[in-house]
Amino acid sequence: MLYIVSMIALAFLLAGCTVSVGNGGVSSSNGNSSNGSSSNGSSSNGGSSAQVPDIGHRSKTSGCQAQGGLQDKQCTPGAIFSNATASQICRSGYSKSVRNVPVSVKDEVYAEYGITHHSAGQYEVDHLISLELGGSNDIANLWPEAASPTPGFHQKDQVENYLHDQVCSGKMDLRTAQTKIATDWLSVYKQMGSSY
Repeated sequence: MLYIVSMIALAFLLAGCTVSVGNGGVSSSNGNSSNGSSSNGSSSNGGSSAQVPDIGHRSKTSGCQAQGGLQDKQCTPGAIFSNATASQICRSGYSKSVRNVPVSVKDEVYAEYGITHHSAGQYEVDHLISLELGGSNDIANLWPEAASPTPGFHQKDQVENYLHDQVCSGKMDLRTAQTKIATDWLSVYKQMGSSY
């Protein structure tokens, strides 16, 4: 029996798995979720968590700093309405029906990013994953985005419209659009062309 357990353990080790041998037999873990998904979107087929944002999970709530036109990903990883579907977000009036960010939450967002005062139009408390892409009003999805230097929040609005059109035309699935805007909206802006 010990020989069989040893051979099974060796097979798991050679496959790159972590093996534990105890009174209950052999258990293994390869670091991936066995049901095909995890909270950060990696899957059992070897998906890379480095490219998928850890949506909804903040690791920092103060000392946040936007850099180069992008949010502080530890403070603003993005958050979504998990039940939002492409057919819902493509319906006219959807964004307006779910928009709900109280002034007190906007003030908290500014405080987290260390902005104590600003002039009108200098910043916009923006949804990282826009409402039109199934983004939520959760503070994990909000950040004070500057208008300038450009590209700033006006240009990000163009990215939001572009990705929304891609989803609603069937050229891109909703999860991909959410990942693209949460990960690096500036890259999408540079690639999408001047039609927006």
